[in-house]
Amino acid sequence: MASPFADPDCPRCGGTGWTTVPDHGAGAARPCSCRDARIVPHLLEAAGVPARYRDCTIQGFQTATGDERTRARLLEARAQCQRYVDEFLGLDGKFRETGLLFVGPPGTGKTHLAAAVLLEIVRRFRVRGRFVDFTSLVHRIQSTFDPSSPESKHDVLDPVIEAPLLVLDELGAQKPTPFVNDTLYLILNTRYTRRLPTLFTTNFRIERAPGAGLSEHDLLASRVPPMLVSRLYEMAVPVFLDATDFRHEVRMHGLRS
Repeated sequence: MASPFADPDCPRCGGTGWTTVPDHGAGAARPCSCRDARIVPHLLEAAGVPARYRDCTIQGFQTATGDERTRARLLEARAQCQRYVDEFLGLDGKFRETGLLFVGPPGTGKTHLAAAVLLEIVRRFRVRGRFVDFTSLVHRIQSTFDPSSPESKHDVLDPVIEAPLLVLDELGAQKPTPFVNDTLYLILNTRYTRRLPTLFTTNFRIERAPGAGLSEHDLLASRVPPMLVSRLYEMAVPVFLDATDFRHEVRMHGLRS
């Protein structure tokens, strides 16, 4: 059977996506190299990364902002992401099971880095990834309750739960209703038990730092059930982006120019 990723004009495989290698018999089938040129664009498109973030790269992450301490924190965040990608495939030939949890105020580049890590892993390892904004996901699931909806709840949730690599953007952005908490529990608990890596972003701190002056409303536990916050520690390594809003700095720079 021909591969959907094969080049129909490929002179090596004749458009089947397979070549035959001599093995002292009928020959052994091997994937043709023409498939690589087509499978990566397909995987990138299927990942669902928003247009704004499709060109994001780890090295393109802006770190020349703020004071020296802030720049050091952003450089470390960028280095953490690069190490994560470089070590995604272990020496045992298996992909890593833990993810990353990007923590910081709005506008500090959390989604940029999460998308960049996803895109680089898809390109390098041919992994099937998925990018999901949690608020949009909740609305989409709720729309399936309409009898005229062409989708079911499983149609929406299964690709998210089963993705080999997932970005769950804006964790904690939704008001913690029972429905939101149940949806989040289903996603996190299933991915946790299946050992599937997840990249999270959140505007909420995961714990109160000494002298930080944060209220309970600034903590992720105020938006996500504490039992799930605890599970996040096992599922992902925190990446802290304590910096000023880069988007605000760009706007201000433009006004000063």
